[in-house]
Amino acid sequence: MAATAAADLLTRGALTVKGRLPWSSNTTLLVEASLDGAVALGVYKPERGERPLWDFPRGLYRRELAAWHLSEALGWGLVPPTVERDGPYGEGSVQLFIAADFEQHYFTLREDARHHDRLRQICAFDLVTNNADRKSGHCLLAADGTIFAIDNGLCFHVEPKLRTVIWEFADEPLPAAIAGDLKRLAAGRLPPAVRELLVEDECAVLLKRMRALVKAGRFPVDTIGRGYPWPLV
Repeated sequence: MAATAAADLLTRGALTVKGRLPWSSNTTLLVEASLDGAVALGVYKPERGERPLWDFPRGLYRRELAAWHLSEALGWGLVPPTVERDGPYGEGSVQLFIAADFEQHYFTLREDARHHDRLRQICAFDLVTNNADRKSGHCLLAADGTIFAIDNGLCFHVEPKLRTVIWEFADEPLPAAIAGDLKRLAAGRLPPAVRELLVEDECAVLLKRMRALVKAGRFPVDTIGRGYPWPLV
């Protein structure tokens, strides 16, 4: 399903809760969206189900939304279509459910060189969004072979928070295509949808990180060994 069609269905469709997804620290629900005969599954994360964190404000779902809008603005399509909804349990995000091969995750996908270009994109995306929780299981291999990056709620903090399993590309040159997309977006203002979801300081630091990565021209190295999340998968 095309991103625009999926976003419209998730935005306007009637939502029915099908069940709770396991292994999530916050309330994460599988929902069915239906509209004019079209049906799609989504992942609904209501704000009221968020576990309070000392370093991130409530409303993590807004960061999920910002991650999708940023990915779309870059032209990378890394994040499944994600919309804001006042759902059965209040305001939150609804993201298109990816029917993935759940035996596959970053640590298995990296073994296949055909996936490396896509994984480099995810790596760069996590660097500029300051992703504090990129686990291996957050990289999903869809049926059509596309790899998606999900669970982007712990992003965009103004302080260094990077925690990711993707370090295989450390010290490699930044691919020209990735650098070009980042340079294009960082040359002006962020898209309105991103600016509306983040505070001013977060937007400013996001642009700063994008420009810094382009200027460095290489993927960074974890020199202190603390750049990994837990658990890893």
